[in-house]
Amino acid sequence: MRIIDAVTLTELKYIVAVARERHFGKAADACYVSQPTLSVAIKKLEDELEVKLFERSAGEVTVTPLGEQIVQQAQSVLDQAASIKEIAKRGKDPLAGALNLGIIYTIGPYLLPDLVRQNIARTPQMPLMLQENFTVKLLEMLRAGEIDCAIMAEPFPDTGLAVAPLYDEPFVAVLPTSHPLAVRESISSEELKNETMLLLGAGHCFRDHVLEVCPEFARFSSNAEGIRKSFEGSSLETIKHMVASGMGVTLVPRLSVPAEALKPKARGRKEPEPMVRYLPVHDGEGREPPMRRVVLAWRRSFTRYEAIAALRNAIYACELPGVKRLS
Repeated sequence: MRIIDAVTLTELKYIVAVARERHFGKAADACYVSQPTLSVAIKKLEDELEVKLFERSAGEVTVTPLGEQIVQQAQSVLDQAASIKEIAKRGKDPLAGALNLGIIYTIGPYLLPDLVRQNIARTPQMPLMLQENFTVKLLEMLRAGEIDCAIMAEPFPDTGLAVAPLYDEPFVAVLPTSHPLAVRESISSEELKNETMLLLGAGHCFRDHVLEVCPEFARFSSNAEGIRKSFEGSSLETIKHMVASGMGVTLVPRLSVPAEALKPKARGRKEPEPMVRYLPVHDGEGREPPMRRVVLAWRRSFTRYEAIAALRNAIYACELPGVKRLS
């Protein structure tokens, strides 16, 4: 085997991206280059190494066994290179430079408006580069070094990450205003079991949280004996509209409840009637209401500790109505 003249960090970044995406076009998009540029660079690297890194077939790319080892080592080299840059930045200002933050779909729309505002006010030199995705994908991106930290809900597989609890967030039931139970001040999990439950689609961890509260709906998530007691939506907001139209009821995290939905009506003012009613879930007998724990996770090798602390402080500066802070 002839000696390799030089393997660049860019080439290593390309092969890691292809291994992750299993698609040259998607990998090129992730690296912000054209597909021909990425393909030529990888072919050049394969020629220099005199090994085949990827098996290419119609619509599918797989990593060869030897390629898997090389990709793993490439990721390690990229992590080390990133650490050198981070150490240098930290010596000047640990808060200087963007922080790559991942966040799950059922937290992002409700926490980010306040969080971004707080972050700009506190650490304008540390803009947040945001990546919204499923928990499984965010964990992959954390391991690959594509994001620095992520706001997620437990539980998730232990991947050797550092984890800091942020808050416990109760679930709230959403019913159409025409529902007989909508006049109540609260509702129990037992009562919800008699209703048609609207769920998020597969892949959303909040779907699993709801099924923990009402596990019997798991068997109704597909047609069984001609009966269907659960329906799926792509987002919490879509599901709320499905509830308003009378298709069923659902559970949502407390931060997703609009502030105006919990305000008492002003006397003498004519306001449009709400289409849904939000009710706390109480199970009695001293049992905790159903809730999820929201945490901040980051790689243990990530050296910008001050940036993590600043992000946590910005989160705690947010209003966070109805949740139990865990600082």
